[in-house]
Amino acid sequence: LIPIILHSVAFCLSLKFKICSVFLSMAGDITQKGYEKKRSKLIGAYLPQAPGKAGCSLKLHPALLTELLTHTHCAVLNYSRMDPSMGQERRTPVTPSSSSRYHRRRSSGSRDERYRSDVHTEAVQAALAKHKERKMAVPMPSKRRSLVVQSSMDAYTPPDTSSGSEGEGQGDGTSSSQEGSISMEHWISRAIHGTSSTTTTTSSTASSSSSSTRSGGSGAAAGRLADVLAQHNHSAPPDVTGYTNNTANTTATDAIQVERAPGAGTAAQRQTPKYGNAELMETGDGVPVSSRVSAKIQQLVNTLKRPKRPPLREFFVDDFEELLEVQQPDPNQPKAEGAQMVPMRGEQLGVVTNWPPSLEAALQRWGTISPKAPCLTTMDTNGKPLYVLTYGKLWSRSVKVAYNLLHKLGTKQEPLVRPGDRVALVFPNNDPASFMTAFYGCLLAEVVPVPIEVPLTRKDAGSQQIGFLLGSCGVTVALTSDACHKGLPKSPTGEIPQFKGWPKVMWFVTESKHLSKPPRDWFPHIKEANQDTAYIEYKTCKDGSVLGVTVMRIAMLTHCQAITQSCSYTEAETIVNVLDFKKDVGLWHAIQTSVMNMMHVISIPYALMKVNPLSWIQKVCQYKAKVACVKSRDMHWALVAHRDQRDVNLSSLRMLVVADGSNPWSISSCDAFLNVFQTKGLKPEVICPCASSPEALTVAIRRPLEEGTTPPGRGILSMQGLSHGVIRVDSEEKLSVLTLQDVGSVMPGGLMCVVKLEGVPQLCKTDEIGEMCVCTVATGTSYYGLAGMTKNTFEVFPVSNNGTPISEFPFTRTGLLGFIGPAGLIFVAGKMDGLMVVGGRRHNADDIVATALAVEPMKFVYRGRIAVFSITVLHDERIVVVAEQRPDSTEEDSFQWMSRVLQAIDGIHQVGVYCLALVPSNTLPKTPLGGIHLSETKQLFLEGALHPCNVLMCPHTCVTNLPKPRQKQPEIGPASVMVGNLVSGKRIAQASGRDLGQIEDNDQARKFLFLSEVLQWRAQTTPDHVLYTLLNSRGTIASSLTCVQLHKRAEKIAAMLAERGHLQDGDHVALVYPPGIDLIVAFYGCLYAGCVPITVRPPHPQNIATTLPTVKMIVEVSRSVCVMTTQVITKLLRSKEASAAVDVRTWPPVMDTDDLPKKKPPLLYKPSNPDTLAYLDFSVSTTGMLAGVKMSHTATSAFCRSIKLQCELYPSREVAICLDPYCGLGFVLWCLCSVYSGHQSILIPPSELEVNPALWLSAVSQYKVRDTFCSYSVMELCTKGLGLQTDSLKARGLDLSRVRTCVVVAEERPRIALTQSFSKLFKDLGLHPRAVSTSFGCRVNLAICLQSVVFTLSLAGVSQGTSGPDPTTVYVDMRALRHDRVRLVERGSPHSLPLMESGKILPGVRIIIANPETKGPMGESHLGEIFVRENKKIWVHSGHNASGYFTVYGDEALQSDHFNSRLSFGDTQTVWARTGYLGFLRRTELTDASGERHDALYVVGALEEAMELRGMRYHPIDIETSVIRTHKSITECAVFTWTNLLVVVVELDGSEQEALDLVPLVTNVVLEEHYLIVGVVVVVDIGVIPINSRGEKQRMHLRDGFLADQLDPIYVAYNM
Repeated sequence: LIPIILHSVAFCLSLKFKICSVFLSMAGDITQKGYEKKRSKLIGAYLPQAPGKAGCSLKLHPALLTELLTHTHCAVLNYSRMDPSMGQERRTPVTPSSSSRYHRRRSSGSRDERYRSDVHTEAVQAALAKHKERKMAVPMPSKRRSLVVQSSMDAYTPPDTSSGSEGEGQGDGTSSSQEGSISMEHWISRAIHGTSSTTTTTSSTASSSSSSTRSGGSGAAAGRLADVLAQHNHSAPPDVTGYTNNTANTTATDAIQVERAPGAGTAAQRQTPKYGNAELMETGDGVPVSSRVSAKIQQLVNTLKRPKRPPLREFFVDDFEELLEVQQPDPNQPKAEGAQMVPMRGEQLGVVTNWPPSLEAALQRWGTISPKAPCLTTMDTNGKPLYVLTYGKLWSRSVKVAYNLLHKLGTKQEPLVRPGDRVALVFPNNDPASFMTAFYGCLLAEVVPVPIEVPLTRKDAGSQQIGFLLGSCGVTVALTSDACHKGLPKSPTGEIPQFKGWPKVMWFVTESKHLSKPPRDWFPHIKEANQDTAYIEYKTCKDGSVLGVTVMRIAMLTHCQAITQSCSYTEAETIVNVLDFKKDVGLWHAIQTSVMNMMHVISIPYALMKVNPLSWIQKVCQYKAKVACVKSRDMHWALVAHRDQRDVNLSSLRMLVVADGSNPWSISSCDAFLNVFQTKGLKPEVICPCASSPEALTVAIRRPLEEGTTPPGRGILSMQGLSHGVIRVDSEEKLSVLTLQDVGSVMPGGLMCVVKLEGVPQLCKTDEIGEMCVCTVATGTSYYGLAGMTKNTFEVFPVSNNGTPISEFPFTRTGLLGFIGPAGLIFVAGKMDGLMVVGGRRHNADDIVATALAVEPMKFVYRGRIAVFSITVLHDERIVVVAEQRPDSTEEDSFQWMSRVLQAIDGIHQVGVYCLALVPSNTLPKTPLGGIHLSETKQLFLEGALHPCNVLMCPHTCVTNLPKPRQKQPEIGPASVMVGNLVSGKRIAQASGRDLGQIEDNDQARKFLFLSEVLQWRAQTTPDHVLYTLLNSRGTIASSLTCVQLHKRAEKIAAMLAERGHLQDGDHVALVYPPGIDLIVAFYGCLYAGCVPITVRPPHPQNIATTLPTVKMIVEVSRSVCVMTTQVITKLLRSKEASAAVDVRTWPPVMDTDDLPKKKPPLLYKPSNPDTLAYLDFSVSTTGMLAGVKMSHTATSAFCRSIKLQCELYPSREVAICLDPYCGLGFVLWCLCSVYSGHQSILIPPSELEVNPALWLSAVSQYKVRDTFCSYSVMELCTKGLGLQTDSLKARGLDLSRVRTCVVVAEERPRIALTQSFSKLFKDLGLHPRAVSTSFGCRVNLAICLQSVVFTLSLAGVSQGTSGPDPTTVYVDMRALRHDRVRLVERGSPHSLPLMESGKILPGVRIIIANPETKGPMGESHLGEIFVRENKKIWVHSGHNASGYFTVYGDEALQSDHFNSRLSFGDTQTVWARTGYLGFLRRTELTDASGERHDALYVVGALEEAMELRGMRYHPIDIETSVIRTHKSITECAVFTWTNLLVVVVELDGSEQEALDLVPLVTNVVLEEHYLIVGVVVVVDIGVIPINSRGEKQRMHLRDGFLADQLDPIYVAYNM
């Protein structure tokens, strides 16, 4: 027996592994047919076969196979969740296809080598190897085909891998598959024996507690995505949003039942089709759902962690600070322990006797002494010398420019430019000679130059901000070259247009041929360097704003002297410059210091570098240059191209200045460059990284060492320590370290210290990272025109621990982060601009970029273009990574790369990425020199204009400071509630309309118990009085009915029912008519015949397949014995299309009422008892539930009387009705009220408004109507359709000034924005702003509130009429509302929600607010269910309540609960009806006609639609309103929940490319405003969200459609 059992277990394991491999091969979506085929092929061999066929020796029972399959999907998901301790030493398994595709050698030219580091690449690969991940653990987003850019893999020839990543991740197929089988068996054994190690209690995100528990390798090991998302209990779909205190261990039984749907049974019991790798699921209503979508959501649920929270306080606290999870500092986090640092002083600035007193003096000296000496050589794009500028030419031309600036612009009396004025220098990067001439011309004229970039287009990225700088500097003249002037964009008249944000400037060309020669006796006044401003250098901030740093003449000269001393510059040295000469290191070395020392500059333009990356090295060889100024990028490009060059000799170089040496990642470029070019004569001591900033100019530079001197050591620092701001040397663990090289020592004449980043500028400790500050003459002095910012940056006085300043002179902040190491060497670890503080820990954007670029040797990122920035969401910074992907990348590539980047960043930095977006290549905004314009990219991201092609949001893993979930308190007893209300002065929330018994009126209809009797009475007394007028789409009368006409036609209907239908008293008859007169006639015909009518909306001819089943269902559920309709609809019911949708043979008899019999019935039916059934009111709720409500004759008559009294309806009145006449108040107003009250109803079918939107308002104007009723959909149609036509309507004479009340009939919270916009829009047509009001009704009581009346507001004796502000709108705190409490706030307060009163309570109606669960009455400050003299949602008690539900199955419990509820304490005798709606009552300062204070009812939302998330109650409309506001392209939105995940569906009005822009915006706004994490974002076309005839969203229909994969979404994003 034992061998058989072992054999069976081994067999099951191997089968399970095969099934898993099938699932893994189905990573993309798969058709049902394809899935079934693969499945049957796999398990066919194991199923019992027919006799006579060969089979396997071991067969499995079908139920066992189903069990195995049901379990397998979970296994695939958890394949990547294995114990990290398993197989630590093994590399990442690679499938053969990915191996061949990604691991061939490729050129390393595609990655941004500023960040390239072999050590770091290995660290990332090691971190990823620890994830042991074959496939993504995250569900891939669903895209419409049009969004997926397909590319042929045959045409995809990957370039070589870069050095250091060759062969990584490779392995033969056998080893990887062998590892797979071991891992799978390991997983299965864990599933069988139960996981005993679910001990992950902290998320491995940026929370300081988790980061401290694992340093280095352990952090990376636990950092894989599945671990980031934590382990969980699989026994049931987890509540990923709820509160959980402990995680139960998975038992063997739990494991066996993984992902089984409730009551799923075996395959034999339930043969539901399965799509893709879907599990059988059910919706909340128990409807089976099987789709790829539901499987992906289940996958997402299974992947997400369950938040583990500390126990909460007993009561909810309103203050926001109390609400948010505060990041508790980890007691184990590293802290600075060193002594206070000592400021470091640079060597003394040695004054050389022949140093000129100013730069202008130096230029004059060399221009006159050595006029032939070369100053500047420019190159063309072929690398040939284009032009040589000598010192003589530079001097003479600069003088010419100075003279023309001062004397040839403007007039003699009013010169345009005076000394001290600012002028812009606009020169391209390939023309340094013109720039140099203009720069020195300005200095000689004592004018302040402001060098800026050339604006290429009117909307150039950042050009607008440059314009603001020019405007604030008062620039009116722009100097430029002839070629540049010709290239600027021109208007048709040839003028240069004003650029966006720019002041009006005059363009001045500096070429000699355009300038006047100065008189012989004119010479510029050359002074010694003084405190005047020399020039203004622009600086772009983190937020994209541009500041101007002013540099004084003395600072400029001193800076040149310090550079000369540090670099040992001598006369006539040759220097090769690749940098931008308009700013920063390029300007200081190649334009300023070179002239001071009469050096020869070889300028290499950016355009030449793009064509020939080796050009700068060739020029060093050609000119035997001593010095070169480059960036890491230039060194890397030279590395890529050096193989083609043989005769390279760099022995002449004594100094290679690396301008961006302060970037920690430049060390790898320096090392790689030295490795390759050391054989070509490059000496190690030549490489001199420097650190600089626009404010502090050159901060530090490494001096060229003596030959043979050993270069200084390096700092290998723990990245985790750096994130806490401390220095920890970490030489052992290579995974999460940062290797830094020094940037030399402090500049001559300078004093440097390091201060804390926050608060007072206090000196750091020796092992602490801070911001570097320098005290020297050679820095900028201010931000032009910004005194406050200047004080914070240029006038800093650092203090020691005891608070005393360390110097009497001010320091300047450099914006660089770092520390002073041994021997006074400066180490820079990052920049303030790139700093991101996430969860209290500091991360540098450059470090994140480096990690992302080190992921995958497959070179996924296009040219290494990655932008990293942070955005603030929910009071913390969140990291966003945006990368350009290569054009040939597939969807699978991109998603795999994204998931690996998440894992790598989490493993190395222990921080979660909030959003990862991929954009097509070459689409991110660029800086003038081709880099990524970071602030512009961030702006596009926040505006939803980035248009990514892939997005992955990870809010579940990043957001750790959500408000605490609410815990339900133990139920409070009735005594506590009563006492509590008394103590706090709150009265019990109850109100009532006027008492019907006390109202004196001459209502003749009251004499009759039945509506049929009222009609007969009116036909006798006022036979020719018109009751109904039906309008067509042209606004003309289609038909009308007088009292006698209605009576006679109803008699004929009754006769037909008796003769043809042989109907008995009380039989049910379905009336399937379009909105019109026939419906009314048929209704009264049924009453005359003693039948019970049920009004049913006819099927839509263009949409029979979806509308006819609803008709059939109502007919069947209502037990109708016949159907009455028109001839046209009869044909439709018997058409081919109808038979395809339903079984037409099962219809009851269908009677066509177009041909009525001539005779009338012998006797009209009179009911014996007024409590018998008058009609059935069937409606479908917004949650998709069909319910029929029984209306008795008594309730119907009482209802009509209430409406008559409330609206003051008399036979002389005319009322316009534009409503659907099939259920609720719409049916009552359309069919019943005119007969009872005698007024004329002008009927306007809402469908006609689609043809003529002005029909309703035109009718109101034409018939001079005082009262009109409409629905929200009608109001929306008019607002959208007539918004631009109000003037033409006014011209046509449309006048709404007579309208007293325009009532919106609805079963929902009043849509305040729509009613306000409608009132404002049609105010010009005479509509009074107070005329528009709302009503509220529900199933149990078709109208509870109706028509706001005009109040007189009495305050302090002052009487205000209707012209006062709208008194019926209040603002409540949305956060308190989530906790079922009402707190009024001021308009415009944060989190305020406007709520409009739902109308005045009808006469005879009593309301109380009660607790939905306990049925106890509540105080005014609480949100509860409205009960109408029967219930607590809003609970109602009135004579016209419905008498109960009409159901086939007779659900007595539901019936009793909704229609016969009693309070649990207080007045326990009264019977109430529960409305199912939440709301509250407020006693206002207004008085009604009787002088009583007015009680206003505010409806908040339907109880069955409210969502319980994180222990709080959310109303979908609030979230939807927030989402619609986020982007102009979102036209509609609907939200629902599925397994406690929030799903947001948005309709996109725009191109499909905008779809992915919406995902981050939607996630952000819901997080910010509602403290909820969106689980799934679905972007669909316009019109996909279903809306019923009342204009209400059918969210449950939408949910079922989504889960059944029927929406055809543009994009579905699954947030991690």
